[in-house]
This record gives sequence, C-alpha cells and structure tokens, in this order.
Amino acid sequence: MSSNRIKLAVLGASVFLAGCGSVDGNIVTGEGISNPNPVLTNQWGELPAGRVWGHTAGIDIDPTDGNIWAYERCAAGGGGAAGAAGAGGGGAAGGPVNCDTNLVDPILKFDRNTGEVLANFGAGLFTTPHGIHADHEGNVWVTDFATNASGTKGQQVHKFSPDGELLMSLGVAGQAGNDSAHFNQPNDVIVAADGSIFVSDGHSGQGMTTAAAVEEGRQAGQTGRIMKFAADGSFIKEWGQLGTAHGEFRTPHAMEIDSQDRLWVADRGNHRLEIFDLEGNYLESRYSFSRVSGIFITDDNLVYAIDSESGPFNHVNWIAGVRVGPLNEDRLTAFIPGYPTETRGYQSTAGEGVAVDADGTVFVAEGPASIPIARGSFSRYSAD
Repeated sequence: MSSNRIKLAVLGASVFLAGCGSVDGNIVTGEGISNPNPVLTNQWGELPAGRVWGHTAGIDIDPTDGNIWAYERCAAGGGGAAGAAGAGGGGAAGGPVNCDTNLVDPILKFDRNTGEVLANFGAGLFTTPHGIHADHEGNVWVTDFATNASGTKGQQVHKFSPDGELLMSLGVAGQAGNDSAHFNQPNDVIVAADGSIFVSDGHSGQGMTTAAAVEEGRQAGQTGRIMKFAADGSFIKEWGQLGTAHGEFRTPHAMEIDSQDRLWVADRGNHRLEIFDLEGNYLESRYSFSRVSGIFITDDNLVYAIDSESGPFNHVNWIAGVRVGPLNEDRLTAFIPGYPTETRGYQSTAGEGVAVDADGTVFVAEGPASIPIARGSFSRYSAD
C-alpha cells in the first residue's frame, strides 16, 4: 500500500473509531495489531481420491471431539489440479459444476491434527451447500441456498447424524419462498442448547446499496430474516427484513451463539455483527470486525470474524482477513491478514468461513474469491 493511501485509511479509521471505544492498532488496515497465527498452510486436509478442491463457505468444530466439520462444493470453482471429470467447466449435463451435477460427497470430517478424512457423506442431496453447524450432540446441519436446474433440490436445511444418516430436512426442496414453510437462500443454521433451531435466510441483500434497491427487493419477496424452529422442526417465529436499521439485514451470512445465550448474526451487507437474545430481541452491535462473512466464538470468549470480500466498491479501505476481539467489547486484539490480490489491490481477499480449535489454531473455508489463490478448500493458520 502506498504511504498516501495508508494515511487516508488511518484518517478514515480515526473518525470511525470515535464511536467504537478503544482499540489495539488500526481496525481498518490491521496495522499495529498482532497476528498470533502467522504460519499459513494452504490446501489443508486430505481430499478423497479422484476429487478436486471446490470452493466453500462453511467450517465448524465438533464439540464432542474437537475435530473439523466442513464441506466443499463438489469441485465448483475448482482451485486444485484437475482430476475429476468436468471439474473445470461443466457438469455431467454440460452446465456449471455444483453438487447436483457432480454427485460426490460434499460433507467432510477431518482430524484436526493430521487432516485425515474421518467421515464423508451427503452425495445427491445438495445443489450448493452454504452454512454448516455441528450441534452439542455431534449432529451436522447444512444449508443448501441454491436451486438446481430442474427445481428438485435446494432451498433447504438438512440435519445428519455424525455418520451421515439424514435425520431431518426443513424447507421445500427446490422451492424458494418468504413464508414460514419456505426458505429463500438460507445462509446458515445453528442450534441452541435447548434444541431450538435458527436459520438465517436471504443472500441477496448485500448487493442492494440504495434505499430504492432495498425497497425493490422487499417488493420482490427477497428476504433478510432469522427464522426460529423448535427441536422437532416446527416453526416458531421469525424476525428481520431487508434494511439497514438494527434488527434488519442485508445478507445475514453467518451465526453463532455465545456463552451468554445470545445470537450473533454476521450482517455482511451492513458491515456489522448484530446481537439478539434467543427470542429475537435486538441487544447491541459490533462494528470493528468489517464486512463479516463468517464468525466463530471460542470457549474463552474470543470472537473470530472473517472478512472475505471488502473491496473498493463495497467497503473502501478495509483489508480482508480474520479479526479477533473480546466478547463484550467492540475492539480488536488480533488480526490475521488475507491474500493480496490484483482484483482488490491492497484490500486483499480471504476465506468465508472460520473455526478455531482448542489449541487456538485457525481453520478457514476458502470461498469463490479466495480459492484461486489458496488453491484448496481449506487453509490452516497456526502459531508455529
């Protein structure tokens, strides 16, 4: 970055920080903030034989054994060497590669130390997996936010047992909608300690950059909401709509539940983290974490938020990477920078999903923007 550009970024940050409390360094550029995980390992994790790495957005830690749950999108946007038929340009029918046209198992469980594949399942059920969550019993939940070409898959949330048995599906396969029975691009899913299920729904809002565009999206039936279900899958309530006010969203891209039973929502298009109680009452927000795509909260109450896509036309000056801060303060204590890239210049790019194991090792799910550089679905950031 040029010295003049750094000065401009720092000046912009100083104005912004007036409402954000104390910080350690510059939250916009990351300058002066320590990186506790400087050692990067790309293409982390074994890939089943004959497979090609595809992009992803989801990764989580199994609370029962500490290992890694994730998925890759069946070679979509393949970042690795060619090896599967049709992986680069088309599926079996000549269309785009996704989990409907390339029927491999998208869901993977890895040994967190060795990267060995411990489980692999889910073939034939998905179009484009998006969010993933391992609940307190070790069950695995995955959202499917796209509809396949024939309108028979997608727009659902699936629950699996640890060995891959399909236990529950929410939503109507292949049908988008904005009522309580349908999803419209479900981004993420998370389960509370009492078994309540939360789904963040609506991916389109992040591109709506004017009041007129938001209103047009509302009128068209696009969503930006959180939906709550009972443990048996019955609908309870929803809150939120497209918008910029507190309690509204422009792409609620990811969620976490913290140690105080608060629901955190990565409101990506509005460049913030929104915090609610489990009944949907708005509590507060965080603004130091940039344009958040993924979030993970550790047992020792550290918030890890990854910015995959800040750029000159959607979030000027902010540099992509993983920002880390304390649970109850809007400030940063660590920053793991992303990848320099020609398309975004000094602002870089990074993955979309983030998870942290018991040793503080950070695992990243590489999305469409970062996989051409990372060359694999998953990366590992360690202390040494």
